[in-house]
Amino acid sequence: MTRTPAQRLARLAYTTARTGLPRAFRDDMAGRVLDLLGNSLAAVPTGVAASVSAMAESWGGAPQATSPATARRLPAPVAALVNGTLAHSLDFDDTHLPSVLHPSAAVLPAALAVAETVGAAGGALLDAAVIGVEVTCRLGMAGYDPAANNSIFFDRGLHATAICGTVGAAVAAGMLYGLGEEELTSVIGIACSMGSGIIEANRTGGTVKRTHCGWSAHAGVVAADLARHGVTGPATALEGRFGFLTAFCGDRADPAQLTDALGERWEARRLFVKPYPCNHFTHAGIDAALRLRAAGVDPSAITALTLGVPAPVVHTIGEPHAAKVRPQSGYHGAFSGPFTIAAALLGGGGLGVSHADFTDAAVRSADRLALAEKVRVVADERCTSVFPHQFPAVLTAELSSGRRHVERVEVNRGGPENPLTQAELITKFRINAERTLSPAQADRVAELTGGLPSAPDTTALMAALAGRRPV
Repeated sequence: MTRTPAQRLARLAYTTARTGLPRAFRDDMAGRVLDLLGNSLAAVPTGVAASVSAMAESWGGAPQATSPATARRLPAPVAALVNGTLAHSLDFDDTHLPSVLHPSAAVLPAALAVAETVGAAGGALLDAAVIGVEVTCRLGMAGYDPAANNSIFFDRGLHATAICGTVGAAVAAGMLYGLGEEELTSVIGIACSMGSGIIEANRTGGTVKRTHCGWSAHAGVVAADLARHGVTGPATALEGRFGFLTAFCGDRADPAQLTDALGERWEARRLFVKPYPCNHFTHAGIDAALRLRAAGVDPSAITALTLGVPAPVVHTIGEPHAAKVRPQSGYHGAFSGPFTIAAALLGGGGLGVSHADFTDAAVRSADRLALAEKVRVVADERCTSVFPHQFPAVLTAELSSGRRHVERVEVNRGGPENPLTQAELITKFRINAERTLSPAQADRVAELTGGLPSAPDTTALMAALAGRRPV
């Protein structure tokens, strides 16, 4: 009998849970966990984190999994909700291309919550995270249109991460709960009914997008728990007539991407780590602006700036123009091509642009707003031809002297072709973590995260994450 895509993915998950992955896979995922924990710790002081944490604490429930936002243990689905919100709140989380997903922010909070709940070994946690990310990315690729060079989800106003990430989070959680192959198939079928998210907030405001990965992680844990208690889902939930791909992508989806070279070609190994705490579409423009700065271009001598980006990117970081040149808040500034260029030319810190460049005070800076007003975001044909395998940009500065200075960036910093060094990864983590933990506590979290591949469980890491000693 021919197996459905859900059944084949479930078999990979079931087999991996019992045989494990090579050490290189686990080491790579431990780095993704470190990155996620740093991003989450940095987000603890944010308003959305406080709102979601307050709601979570009001729910009560069994103390199962740790949230750094509360330094307390919450029910596993609730901890996943809070921690997934933290992970995505600052848009500093990793990206998979060309699907344009942020898989770790949805999958890892669910995996961490269940691993702590059941006392799973570090290796088992990392294996589940790899498979959960792989499932997420393959769903994203099934919803990627190579002819349009864009995500079908995004074309339809849907947040692919929130939708695909729910299924990946559920698979990771189900593996850690020790579910069988048939139950893992049901986990996928159940989770397909739970993912949601629209991206209108990217254009016009609102803080709801910060909760999307939290809800994905929460729903993933719930889906796995439902299957654990006997609820079933359809084995044809992904490719069926009324299944996931048809519902979200219509007749444009490519179901073959779900299982092509499954277990041989690993999308989970091709994640792009963000060096800057803002929308990934803005990063190449930031790098170009930093090059202008390094070349000695005086911002006060700039009369006009043209930021060329892939055509599908323009509506995210360049429109509506009035809102992008005068962001409502620091968070909205992180989605603005004009403002991020101004931040790179006038601000800086961290690995080039820092959290301080995206505060509400920073987006009210008269100097930055004046410079942002000079930026025009346009579609660039060469950039469009590369997208979305990279998020390239070309920045042209017109100077008062009559000179033009052009910087073109075609390979993203932090991706597989131009990775951050280990020292840069640790620098990013420390900058993030030390917004919540002391330097000594941050170093301890980094040490324990690096040791996850051979750790007997996550007890010490979770205690260090919450800034306290194990009891």
